[in-house]
Amino acid sequence: MTAVQPRFDPVVHAPPRLQVCGLLAVVDTMDFSAVREQVGVSDSVLSKHVKQLEEAGYVRVHKATRASRLRTSLSLTAAGRAAFDAHVAELRRITGG
Repeated sequence: MTAVQPRFDPVVHAPPRLQVCGLLAVVDTMDFSAVREQVGVSDSVLSKHVKQLEEAGYVRVHKATRASRLRTSLSLTAAGRAAFDAHVAELRRITGG
């Protein structure tokens, strides 16, 4: 296994997007509503940030009908995981951590 090359990523850096990536980095998938509650933002604010992560190829949005309701779940892509890991490594490097 190779070490992560520290790299600042402006897409990941915004606090809500950093939180989303951090939450998704430790699970396979998470319901949109659970992410919203953990991040502490409205649906519209989270949707905006998720859209930016999705457009960068970092987050995959899954929509499925469960119990007659449309459910949205989120997962981090391989590219998203790599970007998040590199960003966290860069934050640790510049803070001396």
